[in-house]
Amino acid sequence: MKYSKTPGSRQDSIEVSISPNQENIDPQTSRISDSVQVDIGQKLIPNPTNQTVCNYPTSEMSCAASVALPKRGNLERHHKSLHKIYESDFPLKSEIRRQKVQDLKGSLKAEQAMFTRPSKQSEAATVASFKVSHILAKHKKPFEDGEVLKKAFLEGANSLFGDFKNKTEIMSAIKELQLSRRTVTRRVELMNSDIEQKLKSDIMRCSFFSLQFDESTDMIDTAQLCVFIRMAFPDTSSKEEFLTIIPLKETTRGSDIYDAFLSFAKNYELPLYKLVCITTDGAPSMTGKTNGFVALCRANEDFPSFFSFHCVIHQQVLCSKVLNMADVMSITMKIVNSIRARSLQRRLFKVQLEASESEHTDLLLHTDVRWLSRGKFLERFQELLPEIISFLDQRGDDTEILKSESWLCDLAFLTDVTGHLNSINLELQGKDKTIMDMISTINSFKSKLQLLINQLKKKDLKNFACLKAKTSAVINYNKYETELGNILSEFERRFSNLQKLTNVVTFMIYPFSCVDVEITASEISNTFDMDLSSLENEMIQIISDVHLKAKATDISFWSLLTQEKYPSLQQIAQQLTALFGSTYLCESAFSEMKIIKSKYRNRLTDEHLSSCLRLALTKYVPSYEKLAENTQCHASTSK
Repeated sequence: MKYSKTPGSRQDSIEVSISPNQENIDPQTSRISDSVQVDIGQKLIPNPTNQTVCNYPTSEMSCAASVALPKRGNLERHHKSLHKIYESDFPLKSEIRRQKVQDLKGSLKAEQAMFTRPSKQSEAATVASFKVSHILAKHKKPFEDGEVLKKAFLEGANSLFGDFKNKTEIMSAIKELQLSRRTVTRRVELMNSDIEQKLKSDIMRCSFFSLQFDESTDMIDTAQLCVFIRMAFPDTSSKEEFLTIIPLKETTRGSDIYDAFLSFAKNYELPLYKLVCITTDGAPSMTGKTNGFVALCRANEDFPSFFSFHCVIHQQVLCSKVLNMADVMSITMKIVNSIRARSLQRRLFKVQLEASESEHTDLLLHTDVRWLSRGKFLERFQELLPEIISFLDQRGDDTEILKSESWLCDLAFLTDVTGHLNSINLELQGKDKTIMDMISTINSFKSKLQLLINQLKKKDLKNFACLKAKTSAVINYNKYETELGNILSEFERRFSNLQKLTNVVTFMIYPFSCVDVEITASEISNTFDMDLSSLENEMIQIISDVHLKAKATDISFWSLLTQEKYPSLQQIAQQLTALFGSTYLCESAFSEMKIIKSKYRNRLTDEHLSSCLRLALTKYVPSYEKLAENTQCHASTSK
């Protein structure tokens, strides 16, 4: 007797055949053994009244007679009484009998498929619903756009599959997609929870992590504290992920930020003992000596000893503000605003640019919030200067200053210098930037500044393209040397804390270049609070290993070492890998937040904002099939 589950029924289907020589019968109950697949192919199916119904097809329809119990005697009696013709029409062990059994088996599977096919279709539609909802969230689209997508699918499929034989099935499958606003919302919530679990698993698995914090306001002026995490794993690999965004309903003092984060860390069960660094935007509420967020964290015994950095990119922008060129910026901004702020003046200027066949069609605006805007603003102003002077002359404005050689030289110098500053800013931006990368970039730019100063002393302008074009002007080289010297001094002052890590980073990137083990070991010991003696021993061992020297290329080289032989150095490598140098990820997240919570979605809750941000920013992929298994799979009723 062979049982197979029939979907939609609590009973099992029983496929039975009877053979006079069948011996597989339970001696206690006279029931045919479950392991026997009988020869005759007769099917007995339990009905809702717990009676076994014969499903053997007669010449007109199924028998449908009930058999009380599937015992040998009952089955033989039923078979001999009602289906005697079977023995004569299908002789025992004949080919026609074997074929008949196969046909009956096939009909049973077909009947079962009538129940299983809708279930599989609903499950597939649910998986597809999760995937489409993920795409919507990834592209920061509203929940209700799911319904628009479904309409687009239907219209497109109607044209694309018009000549396909299975067009009806395709259209039916699309119609079953669950993409209503509420459904997409639930899908986003479930995927957010799934990704959170993946992140928690990685946090528990990592050796160390760092956090970066920044705060901004959303569309309805709610202060949002954004937090990113960078995890370092035992193999010295790392991973950056969005951790959370915490709404601050009232004030945004250091104590408010501290209380909000501490509450989150407790609820999230964040292992703070793994923390090695906190990086902030340098605001007073973050870096205050007594009541700043970082100071309050240091005072808490639950926090270990950790590094704290002021965002390297913010500091680089602040360094550029020491340039004593306020008169150049004020005049250029005043002129540009007089043209751009008035609709008529802007239209007239654009017409003039078209008439002169200029490469550009408009002026650019400048704001300090956008890091690269000043360089681009000055570059565009410099390129359109002849058209600007002509336009202002036609308007009757005074253009005497725009024709002054000394002012034009200052403009050219400022344009060149901001171009160099923009280049380093772009190098510092981006994801997966380690502290080693940033220290290298800063040190490289300081060397470049010194080179520029030396070139000005020699009156060499090959790195000052705009200034070099002023061939007829008298250039004040001493003035520009002083300006570059001020920038270099500001870089030295602001990045002094990173300078302390330079020797450590140099050793960790390529330990075999170490000249003085004692001095380097002392610096590393003081920086990371390590035992000096064990550090010196490990450093001597590694420097003397010629096999390791052949494999040393970058920081990932440390994953080749064993924890037992080099415990201290491996720990330092993992901590360095975990360090954040900037708040670039938070700044990028706020740009995404402005799109997600726009004026058209200003009622989006804080919980849904967090879910949408996570799906838009994460590198994790939700487990669609697993989520669908735990979800009631119902086809959509909206067509």
